[in-house]
Amino acid sequence: MSSANPLLSTDAPQARRKGCADTAGWVRLGVWRGGDWQSANDEQAPQTLASGHAPLDAQLPGGGWPVGGMSEVLMPGFLHPEWTLVAGALARVLHEQPQRRAVLVAPPLEVFTPFAKFGGVDAGQLCCVHPMPSPASGRSAGDASSVWAGEQALRCRDVCAVLAWLPQAQPAALRRLQLLAAQQRQLLWVFRPEQARGQSSPAPLRLWLRAADKTLQVHVLKRRGPPLVQPIALPWLHPRLEEELRAQARRKAQAREDAAALLRSLRPRRVDHREVLSHALAGMAFAARR
Repeated sequence: MSSANPLLSTDAPQARRKGCADTAGWVRLGVWRGGDWQSANDEQAPQTLASGHAPLDAQLPGGGWPVGGMSEVLMPGFLHPEWTLVAGALARVLHEQPQRRAVLVAPPLEVFTPFAKFGGVDAGQLCCVHPMPSPASGRSAGDASSVWAGEQALRCRDVCAVLAWLPQAQPAALRRLQLLAAQQRQLLWVFRPEQARGQSSPAPLRLWLRAADKTLQVHVLKRRGPPLVQPIALPWLHPRLEEELRAQARRKAQAREDAAALLRSLRPRRVDHREVLSHALAGMAFAARR
């Protein structure tokens, strides 16, 4: 991406790269700089893209997702809150570059179109790739086919962001993706299980997501600058999507009530035999009096 892109929060020139030195523009002579980690005027500050969540942006170096660096997101296996986290930034970059696409590598679930719509993401700009693993490699190879697909997507000029679900990726594979994202100045999100949080990672930004009291708790495990002790609380669902889901629930409840009322009106009236007998006896008594 060009530094002139208005979505990026800094206008810093691209750092020169030799080997693995300063690939993301965050490290100078191998030393983490913690003093002015949020300064957008630092010539070494990375280019970033606002996440759309103000509390999160306030804690991310440069005020957003790194452009030209891997953002590793660790999640519980039974939860999939990744779209809540990235939809805002993804919508912005796709809107700014309508001729380009975002590639989803090995997503575990289909894209929920209503969420994409309410999050501002054009589903037509999403390209889902489901690589077939090599029979000879097996699962021990660690998402080799998905990593390869992610590398090809990062090299593609028509791609502005890559989202890859890599539950078993090896450190060497993650390092290749990180270096390639830095070289291509691409947005890269990698989603992995929370069990991987104890492993080393080349990602300059690592987040761990947990759910609590209808909120998404974001733990910042790794970032440029000082550590963050307290998690960041974000809404679990986009406000517009949450309201739409509530409206759908109300419409379904009303439809069930209407159907039940219609069934009651169509049911034959139960005959009370005692009432029929009473009317019959009354009729016989009247006839006898005549």
